[in-house]
Amino acid sequence: MSRESPQGVAGSAPRFTVRRLAPLALLLGGLALFFALGLDDYLSFEALRAHRVELVAFVARHPAAAAAAFVATYAVVVALSIPGAGIMTITGGFLFGTPWATPLIVVGATIGAAAVFVVAKTSLGDPLRARAGPWLKRMEEGFRANAFNYLLVLRLMPLFPFFVVNVVPAFLGVPLGTYVAATLIGIVPATVVFASVGAGIGSVLDSGAAFTLSSVLTPEILFALVGLAVLALVPVVYRWARRRR
Repeated sequence: MSRESPQGVAGSAPRFTVRRLAPLALLLGGLALFFALGLDDYLSFEALRAHRVELVAFVARHPAAAAAAFVATYAVVVALSIPGAGIMTITGGFLFGTPWATPLIVVGATIGAAAVFVVAKTSLGDPLRARAGPWLKRMEEGFRANAFNYLLVLRLMPLFPFFVVNVVPAFLGVPLGTYVAATLIGIVPATVVFASVGAGIGSVLDSGAAFTLSSVLTPEILFALVGLAVLALVPVVYRWARRRR
């Protein structure tokens, strides 16, 4: 039997089958529904201030259900690439405390990031590729040299767009296992920082003072994160130097 050309033949089924496009359609549909229902209004510091009593009470009465709901919500926010992961991390620290919030956030974020990665790989996510396009060439060499360490650096540095770091590895052929492992490890330091801020934010909520996410990233914290990123980059630089010799 002869193999069809990439363009297909008259009367044949299209290459982009429903099964292959279903994950991308689900992602875009979920994003539209999220904003249509106005759920983005709840991903704000003002919403946390307004509903903190009810949230704290729910966590106290149903800790396991609250933890599961938090992980699921976090995964959805990351998977749909909705701005709000920072405020959710702080909310997690406020509701669960840093020791419990950290693993919950890391698991939720990793699940959400993996979902975007799989969509980009399996659905030929053209809209995702278009959004990440300007970054592909900049990151290609780093991923080709050492995908794990390079992705670890990008995860350690929260200054890089999280959405871009989620999808570019998929387009550059990074294995899912490498992607998940580097994500799981790389987001821990920044998660601990933001969750710790959340754990101590009660006084800010009581005072009614304004709060911004940029106030969390003090020069000291940024310096520490840069240091961790440099350490993760050492193997990449070492291999590059060996190839140059």
